[in-house]
Amino acid sequence: MRIVDVCAFYTPFGGGVRTYVEAKLRAAGRFGHEIVVVAPGAGHDVVRRGPGAFLVTVPAPRLPVDRRYRYFDDETVLHSVLDAWAPDHVEASSPWSSATMVGRWQGSATRSLMMHADPLAAYAYRWLGGVAPHHAIDRLFGWFWRHLRALGGMFDAVVCASSQLADRLAGGGVANTQTIRMGVEPGLFSPSLRSPELRAAALAAMGVDGNAVLLLGIGRFSAEKRWETVLRAAGECGRKFPLAMLLVGDGPRRQKLQMIAERYRNVAILGPVADRSELASLLASADGLVHGCESETFCLVAAEARASGVPLIVPDRGAAVDQLVAGAGTTFSAGRERSLELAIERFIARGPDLQRAAAVRASSPRTMDEHFADLFARYESLAAERLERPAAVAAPVVAHPSRELALARAAARVR
Repeated sequence: MRIVDVCAFYTPFGGGVRTYVEAKLRAAGRFGHEIVVVAPGAGHDVVRRGPGAFLVTVPAPRLPVDRRYRYFDDETVLHSVLDAWAPDHVEASSPWSSATMVGRWQGSATRSLMMHADPLAAYAYRWLGGVAPHHAIDRLFGWFWRHLRALGGMFDAVVCASSQLADRLAGGGVANTQTIRMGVEPGLFSPSLRSPELRAAALAAMGVDGNAVLLLGIGRFSAEKRWETVLRAAGECGRKFPLAMLLVGDGPRRQKLQMIAERYRNVAILGPVADRSELASLLASADGLVHGCESETFCLVAAEARASGVPLIVPDRGAAVDQLVAGAGTTFSAGRERSLELAIERFIARGPDLQRAAAVRASSPRTMDEHFADLFARYESLAAERLERPAAVAAPVVAHPSRELALARAAARVR
Protein backbone atom coordinates (compact mmCIF):
# COMPACT_ATOMS: atom_id res chain seq x y z
CA MET A 1 0.00 0.00 0.00
CA ARG A 2 0.95 3.62 -0.41
CA ILE A 3 0.06 5.29 2.89
CA VAL A 4 0.08 9.08 3.17
CA ASP A 5 0.24 10.47 6.71
CA VAL A 6 -0.98 14.09 6.89
CA CYS A 7 0.92 14.92 10.06
CA ALA A 8 0.05 18.37 11.43
CA PHE A 9 2.02 17.83 14.65
CA TYR A 10 5.36 16.99 13.04
CA THR A 11 8.25 19.37 13.75
CA PRO A 12 11.97 18.80 13.12
CA PHE A 13 12.64 20.17 16.62
CA GLY A 14 11.65 16.96 18.41
CA GLY A 15 8.77 15.65 20.48
CA GLY A 16 6.85 12.41 20.75
CA VAL A 17 5.13 12.76 17.37
CA ARG A 18 8.47 13.26 15.61
CA THR A 19 9.84 10.14 17.34
CA TYR A 20 6.80 8.20 16.17
CA VAL A 21 6.97 9.53 12.59
CA GLU A 22 10.69 8.78 12.29
CA ALA A 23 10.03 5.21 13.45
CA LYS A 24 7.23 4.88 10.89
CA LEU A 25 9.50 6.07 8.08
CA ARG A 26 12.16 3.54 9.08
CA ALA A 27 9.57 0.76 9.25
CA ALA A 28 8.09 1.37 5.80
CA GLY A 29 10.37 -0.83 3.75
CA ARG A 30 10.42 -3.66 6.28
CA PHE A 31 6.65 -4.02 6.09
CA GLY A 32 6.45 -3.76 2.30
CA HIS A 33 4.58 -0.46 2.22
CA GLU A 34 5.37 3.04 0.98
CA ILE A 35 4.98 5.76 3.62
CA VAL A 36 4.66 9.42 2.65
CA VAL A 37 4.55 11.84 5.59
CA VAL A 38 3.11 15.24 4.66
CA ALA A 39 3.95 17.96 7.19
CA PRO A 40 3.62 21.75 7.35
CA GLY A 41 6.96 23.42 6.65
CA ALA A 42 8.77 26.49 5.40
CA GLY A 43 8.25 25.55 1.75
CA HIS A 44 7.68 22.76 -0.77
CA ASP A 45 10.15 19.94 -0.27
CA VAL A 46 10.32 16.19 -0.79
CA VAL A 47 13.01 14.21 1.01
CA ARG A 48 13.51 10.50 0.49
CA ARG A 49 14.30 8.95 3.86
CA GLY A 50 14.95 5.45 2.64
CA PRO A 51 13.27 2.63 0.72
CA GLY A 52 9.60 3.51 0.38
CA ALA A 53 9.85 6.44 2.82
CA PHE A 54 9.31 10.12 1.99
CA LEU A 55 8.94 13.29 4.03
CA VAL A 56 7.00 15.98 2.15
CA THR A 57 6.56 19.54 3.40
CA VAL A 58 4.18 22.21 2.14
CA PRO A 59 4.34 25.94 2.93
CA ALA A 60 2.54 26.75 6.18
CA PRO A 61 2.54 29.54 8.77
CA ARG A 62 4.04 29.18 12.22
CA LEU A 63 1.83 28.43 15.20
CA PRO A 64 1.68 31.66 17.27
CA VAL A 65 1.75 29.88 20.67
CA ASP A 66 4.84 27.80 19.79
CA ARG A 67 6.80 28.91 16.77
CA ARG A 68 8.62 25.58 16.46
CA TYR A 69 5.36 24.23 15.02
CA ARG A 70 3.43 25.11 11.87
CA TYR A 71 -0.13 24.38 10.79
CA PHE A 72 -1.91 23.56 7.53
CA ASP A 73 -3.92 26.56 6.35
CA ASP A 74 -4.50 25.87 2.64
CA GLU A 75 -6.94 23.07 1.86
CA THR A 76 -6.42 23.40 -1.90
CA VAL A 77 -2.67 22.86 -1.59
CA LEU A 78 -3.14 19.90 0.74
CA HIS A 79 -5.60 18.30 -1.67
CA SER A 80 -3.15 18.81 -4.54
CA VAL A 81 -0.48 16.94 -2.57
CA LEU A 82 -2.87 14.04 -1.98
CA ASP A 83 -3.79 14.04 -5.67
CA ALA A 84 -0.10 13.97 -6.61
CA TRP A 85 0.71 10.96 -4.43
CA ALA A 86 -2.53 9.04 -5.14
CA PRO A 87 -2.50 7.04 -1.88
CA ASP A 88 -4.26 3.79 -1.11
CA HIS A 89 -4.78 4.98 2.45
CA VAL A 90 -4.66 8.44 4.06
CA GLU A 91 -3.98 8.98 7.74
CA ALA A 92 -4.67 12.30 9.48
CA SER A 93 -2.89 12.83 12.79
CA SER A 94 -4.64 15.88 14.23
CA PRO A 95 -8.32 16.21 15.22
CA TRP A 96 -8.28 19.88 14.24
CA SER A 97 -8.83 21.47 10.82
CA SER A 98 -6.37 19.31 8.87
CA ALA A 99 -8.49 16.23 9.63
CA THR A 100 -11.52 17.98 8.14
CA MET A 101 -9.43 18.86 5.09
CA VAL A 102 -8.45 15.20 4.67
CA GLY A 103 -12.05 14.11 5.19
CA ARG A 104 -13.23 16.47 2.42
CA TRP A 105 -10.63 15.31 -0.09
CA GLN A 106 -12.39 13.73 -3.06
CA GLY A 107 -10.00 10.81 -3.53
CA SER A 108 -11.07 7.18 -3.16
CA ALA A 109 -8.49 6.09 -0.56
CA THR A 110 -9.55 4.66 2.77
CA ARG A 111 -8.93 7.02 5.68
CA SER A 112 -7.98 6.89 9.34
CA LEU A 113 -7.70 9.52 12.02
CA MET A 114 -4.81 8.86 14.41
CA MET A 115 -5.57 10.57 17.72
CA HIS A 116 -2.15 12.02 18.55
CA ALA A 117 -3.92 14.66 20.64
CA ASP A 118 -6.75 14.81 23.15
CA PRO A 119 -7.84 18.47 23.11
CA LEU A 120 -10.62 18.01 25.66
CA ALA A 121 -8.22 16.64 28.27
CA ALA A 122 -5.39 19.01 27.32
CA TYR A 123 -7.52 22.14 27.50
CA ALA A 124 -11.16 21.93 28.57
CA TYR A 125 -10.80 19.42 31.41
CA ARG A 126 -7.55 21.05 32.58
CA TRP A 127 -9.00 24.56 32.56
CA LEU A 128 -12.36 23.75 34.14
CA GLY A 129 -11.82 20.43 35.92
CA GLY A 130 -11.39 22.15 39.28
CA VAL A 131 -14.84 23.74 39.16
CA ALA A 132 -17.03 21.39 37.10
CA PRO A 133 -17.37 17.62 36.48
CA HIS A 134 -16.40 16.27 33.09
CA HIS A 135 -19.97 15.64 31.94
CA ALA A 136 -20.77 19.32 32.53
CA ILE A 137 -17.63 20.38 30.65
CA ASP A 138 -18.60 18.08 27.79
CA ARG A 139 -21.96 19.85 27.52
CA LEU A 140 -20.21 23.23 27.50
CA PHE A 141 -17.92 22.00 24.70
CA GLY A 142 -20.70 20.31 22.78
CA TRP A 143 -19.53 22.08 19.61
CA PHE A 144 -16.24 20.18 19.77
CA TRP A 145 -17.98 16.86 20.36
CA ARG A 146 -20.09 17.56 17.27
CA HIS A 147 -16.85 18.17 15.35
CA LEU A 148 -15.41 14.86 16.58
CA ARG A 149 -18.58 12.97 15.66
CA ALA A 150 -18.45 14.52 12.19
CA LEU A 151 -14.85 13.31 11.82
CA GLY A 152 -15.95 9.82 12.90
CA GLY A 153 -18.32 9.82 9.93
CA MET A 154 -15.61 10.97 7.51
CA PHE A 155 -13.01 8.33 8.47
CA ASP A 156 -13.07 4.55 8.21
CA ALA A 157 -11.19 4.26 11.52
CA VAL A 158 -10.47 6.58 14.45
CA VAL A 159 -7.36 5.04 15.99
CA CYS A 160 -6.40 5.58 19.64
CA ALA A 161 -3.29 4.28 21.38
CA SER A 162 -5.09 4.22 24.73
CA SER A 163 -8.29 2.36 25.58
CA GLN A 164 -9.24 5.19 27.97
CA LEU A 165 -9.42 7.65 25.08
CA ALA A 166 -11.09 5.18 22.71
CA ASP A 167 -13.79 4.40 25.27
CA ARG A 168 -14.41 8.09 25.97
CA LEU A 169 -14.72 8.91 22.26
CA ALA A 170 -17.01 5.95 21.61
CA GLY A 171 -19.11 6.94 24.63
CA GLY A 172 -19.44 10.41 23.13
CA GLY A 173 -20.82 9.00 19.87
CA VAL A 174 -17.66 9.07 17.74
CA ALA A 175 -17.99 6.26 15.19
CA ASN A 176 -15.34 3.77 14.05
CA THR A 177 -13.25 4.18 17.21
CA GLN A 178 -10.67 1.49 17.99
CA THR A 179 -7.53 0.93 20.03
CA ILE A 180 -4.16 0.03 18.51
CA ARG A 181 -1.54 0.45 21.21
CA MET A 182 1.82 1.94 20.35
CA GLY A 183 5.19 0.68 21.56
CA VAL A 184 8.83 1.59 22.08
CA GLU A 185 11.74 1.54 19.71
CA PRO A 186 13.17 -2.00 19.87
CA GLY A 187 16.68 -2.50 21.17
CA LEU A 188 17.19 1.05 22.46
CA PHE A 189 15.82 1.16 26.02
CA SER A 190 16.92 -1.41 28.58
CA PRO A 191 17.57 -1.78 32.34
CA SER A 192 21.11 -2.89 31.41
CA LEU A 193 21.93 0.72 30.48
CA ARG A 194 21.73 1.82 34.12
CA SER A 195 24.96 3.58 35.09
CA PRO A 196 25.73 4.18 38.78
CA GLU A 197 28.45 6.59 37.64
CA LEU A 198 26.01 8.64 35.55
CA ARG A 199 23.51 8.68 38.40
CA ALA A 200 26.16 9.79 40.89
CA ALA A 201 27.40 12.50 38.53
CA ALA A 202 23.87 13.89 38.10
CA LEU A 203 23.33 14.03 41.86
CA ALA A 204 26.75 15.60 42.44
CA ALA A 205 26.12 18.25 39.77
CA MET A 206 22.96 19.24 41.65
CA GLY A 207 24.80 19.34 44.98
CA VAL A 208 22.67 16.56 46.43
CA ASP A 209 23.85 13.64 48.55
CA GLY A 210 24.78 10.52 46.56
CA ASN A 211 22.22 8.47 48.48
CA ALA A 212 19.34 10.72 47.40
CA VAL A 213 16.51 9.48 45.21
CA LEU A 214 16.89 10.70 41.62
CA LEU A 215 13.60 11.48 39.86
CA LEU A 216 13.51 12.34 36.18
CA GLY A 217 10.98 14.20 34.02
CA ILE A 218 11.21 14.31 30.23
CA GLY A 219 9.02 16.21 27.80
CA ARG A 220 7.99 19.38 26.07
CA PHE A 221 7.75 22.45 28.28
CA SER A 222 4.12 23.37 27.57
CA ALA A 223 1.18 24.13 29.84
CA GLU A 224 -0.67 20.82 29.48
CA LYS A 225 2.41 18.89 30.68
CA ARG A 226 1.99 20.48 34.14
CA TRP A 227 5.74 20.69 34.81
CA GLU A 228 5.19 23.58 37.23
CA THR A 229 3.18 21.20 39.42
CA VAL A 230 5.86 18.51 39.14
CA LEU A 231 8.74 20.85 40.05
CA ARG A 232 6.97 22.39 43.02
CA ALA A 233 5.90 19.00 44.39
CA ALA A 234 9.42 17.57 44.03
CA GLY A 235 10.92 20.73 45.50
CA GLU A 236 8.71 20.58 48.57
CA CYS A 237 9.46 16.88 49.07
CA GLY A 238 13.14 17.74 48.87
CA ARG A 239 12.75 19.80 52.04
CA LYS A 240 11.85 16.62 53.93
CA PHE A 241 13.68 13.79 52.10
CA PRO A 242 17.00 13.34 50.27
CA LEU A 243 15.56 13.81 46.78
CA ALA A 244 16.67 15.32 43.46
CA MET A 245 14.47 16.16 40.48
CA LEU A 246 15.96 16.60 36.99
CA LEU A 247 13.70 17.88 34.19
CA VAL A 248 14.86 17.34 30.58
CA GLY A 249 13.39 19.14 27.58
CA ASP A 250 12.52 22.52 26.11
CA GLY A 251 9.53 24.59 25.13
CA PRO A 252 7.66 27.86 25.54
CA ARG A 253 7.43 27.65 29.36
CA ARG A 254 11.14 27.17 29.92
CA GLN A 255 11.71 30.57 31.54
CA LYS A 256 8.88 30.06 34.01
CA LEU A 257 10.12 26.58 34.89
CA GLN A 258 13.64 27.88 35.45
CA MET A 259 12.26 30.47 37.86
CA ILE A 260 10.56 27.70 39.85
CA ALA A 261 13.70 25.54 39.83
CA GLU A 262 15.73 28.39 41.28
CA ARG A 263 13.60 28.27 44.44
CA TYR A 264 14.68 24.73 45.25
CA ARG A 265 18.21 23.41 45.66
CA ASN A 266 17.14 19.88 44.70
CA VAL A 267 15.51 20.75 41.34
CA ALA A 268 17.36 21.34 38.04
CA ILE A 269 16.49 21.75 34.37
CA LEU A 270 18.52 20.24 31.56
CA GLY A 271 18.14 21.09 27.88
CA PRO A 272 16.93 18.52 25.36
CA VAL A 273 19.02 15.39 24.91
CA ALA A 274 19.02 14.85 21.15
CA ASP A 275 21.04 11.64 21.19
CA ARG A 276 18.53 8.86 21.84
CA SER A 277 21.21 6.51 23.16
CA GLU A 278 22.31 9.10 25.73
CA LEU A 279 18.69 9.65 26.70
CA ALA A 280 18.18 5.91 27.16
CA SER A 281 21.21 5.74 29.50
CA LEU A 282 20.01 8.71 31.53
CA LEU A 283 16.52 7.26 31.80
CA ALA A 284 17.77 3.85 32.94
CA SER A 285 19.95 5.54 35.57
CA ALA A 286 17.06 7.34 37.27
CA ASP A 287 15.26 5.92 40.31
CA GLY A 288 11.86 6.98 39.01
CA LEU A 289 10.10 8.87 36.21
CA VAL A 290 7.58 11.56 37.15
CA HIS A 291 5.00 12.70 34.60
CA GLY A 292 2.37 15.36 35.22
CA CYS A 293 0.22 15.30 32.09
CA GLU A 294 -3.18 13.58 32.13
CA SER A 295 -3.94 14.34 28.46
CA GLU A 296 -1.37 11.99 26.90
CA THR A 297 -2.77 9.80 24.14
CA PHE A 298 0.00 7.21 24.62
CA CYS A 299 2.87 8.73 26.67
CA LEU A 300 5.89 7.40 24.84
CA VAL A 301 8.29 8.47 27.59
CA ALA A 302 6.40 6.40 30.16
CA ALA A 303 6.62 3.37 27.85
CA GLU A 304 10.35 4.02 27.41
CA ALA A 305 10.76 4.23 31.18
CA ARG A 306 8.97 0.91 31.56
CA ALA A 307 11.29 -0.62 28.96
CA SER A 308 14.21 0.77 30.98
CA GLY A 309 13.02 -0.87 34.21
CA VAL A 310 12.20 2.49 35.84
CA PRO A 311 9.22 2.92 38.21
CA LEU A 312 6.58 5.55 37.40
CA ILE A 313 4.80 8.30 39.30
CA VAL A 314 1.95 9.29 36.98
CA PRO A 315 -1.55 10.84 36.95
CA ASP A 316 -4.54 8.60 37.55
CA ARG A 317 -6.04 9.72 34.21
CA GLY A 318 -4.60 9.58 30.72
CA ALA A 319 -2.42 7.11 28.87
CA ALA A 320 0.64 7.28 31.14
CA VAL A 321 -1.10 5.11 33.73
CA ASP A 322 -1.36 2.31 31.14
CA GLN A 323 2.40 1.77 31.59
CA LEU A 324 2.29 1.50 35.38
CA VAL A 325 3.45 -1.88 36.70
CA ALA A 326 2.10 -3.28 39.98
CA GLY A 327 4.62 -2.64 42.73
CA ALA A 328 6.71 -0.31 40.56
CA GLY A 329 5.47 3.20 41.24
CA THR A 330 2.23 4.93 42.08
CA THR A 331 -0.43 7.36 40.87
CA PHE A 332 -1.71 10.73 42.03
CA SER A 333 -4.88 12.70 41.40
CA ALA A 334 -4.37 14.45 38.08
CA GLY A 335 -3.62 18.14 38.42
CA ARG A 336 -3.38 18.04 42.22
CA GLU A 337 -0.03 19.23 43.52
CA ARG A 338 -0.54 18.01 47.08
CA SER A 339 -1.58 14.59 45.79
CA LEU A 340 1.66 14.43 43.78
CA GLU A 341 3.69 15.35 46.88
CA LEU A 342 2.06 12.50 48.78
CA ALA A 343 2.68 10.13 45.86
CA ILE A 344 6.40 10.98 45.89
CA GLU A 345 6.49 10.43 49.64
CA ARG A 346 4.81 7.01 49.18
CA PHE A 347 7.30 6.12 46.50
CA ILE A 348 10.22 6.89 48.82
CA ALA A 349 8.63 5.10 51.79
CA ARG A 350 8.06 1.91 49.79
CA GLY A 351 11.70 1.75 48.73
CA PRO A 352 12.84 2.80 45.24
CA ASP A 353 15.17 -0.22 44.89
CA LEU A 354 12.38 -2.69 45.59
CA GLN A 355 10.12 -0.95 43.11
CA ARG A 356 12.86 -0.86 40.52
CA ALA A 357 13.23 -4.63 40.82
CA ALA A 358 9.52 -5.00 40.04
CA ALA A 359 9.89 -2.63 37.07
CA VAL A 360 12.87 -4.57 35.70
CA ARG A 361 10.86 -7.81 35.80
CA ALA A 362 8.20 -6.15 33.62
CA SER A 363 10.57 -4.34 31.25
CA SER A 364 9.58 -6.10 28.03
CA PRO A 365 6.77 -3.90 26.73
CA ARG A 366 5.21 -3.86 23.29
CA THR A 367 7.55 -2.65 20.55
CA MET A 368 6.88 -0.09 17.85
CA ASP A 369 7.31 -2.82 15.22
CA GLU A 370 4.42 -4.73 16.80
CA HIS A 371 2.36 -1.56 16.69
CA PHE A 372 3.11 -0.94 13.00
CA ALA A 373 2.34 -4.57 12.12
CA ASP A 374 -1.11 -4.22 13.67
CA LEU A 375 -1.68 -0.73 12.25
CA PHE A 376 -0.76 -1.61 8.68
CA ALA A 377 -2.77 -4.82 8.82
CA ARG A 378 -5.77 -2.78 9.91
CA TYR A 379 -5.28 -0.35 7.04
CA GLU A 380 -5.11 -3.24 4.57
CA SER A 381 -8.35 -4.66 5.93
CA LEU A 382 -10.26 -1.38 5.63
CA ALA A 383 -10.56 -1.55 1.85
CA ALA A 384 -12.16 -5.01 2.05
CA GLU A 385 -14.52 -3.99 4.87
CA ARG A 386 -15.42 -0.56 3.65
CA LEU A 387 -19.09 0.16 3.30
CA GLU A 388 -20.30 3.07 1.26
CA ARG A 389 -19.99 6.20 3.40
CA PRO A 390 -22.25 9.24 3.17
CA ALA A 391 -20.75 11.76 0.77
CA ALA A 392 -18.42 14.22 2.45
CA VAL A 393 -18.94 17.96 2.12
CA ALA A 394 -17.52 19.09 -1.20
CA ALA A 395 -14.34 21.12 -1.16
CA PRO A 396 -12.42 22.91 -3.91
CA VAL A 397 -10.87 20.27 -6.14
CA VAL A 398 -7.60 20.87 -7.95
CA ALA A 399 -7.85 19.36 -11.42
CA HIS A 400 -4.13 18.74 -11.75
CA PRO A 401 -1.33 18.50 -9.17
CA SER A 402 1.03 21.43 -9.27
CA ARG A 403 3.98 20.99 -11.57
CA GLU A 404 6.31 21.96 -8.74
CA LEU A 405 5.08 19.11 -6.56
CA ALA A 406 5.18 16.60 -9.37
CA LEU A 407 8.76 17.53 -10.24
CA ALA A 408 9.77 17.47 -6.60
CA ARG A 409 8.32 14.00 -6.20
CA ALA A 410 10.22 12.74 -9.25
CA ALA A 411 13.50 14.25 -8.04
CA ALA A 412 13.19 13.26 -4.38
CA ARG A 413 16.63 13.21 -2.85
CA VAL A 414 18.01 10.86 -0.25
CA ARG A 415 19.10 12.15 3.18
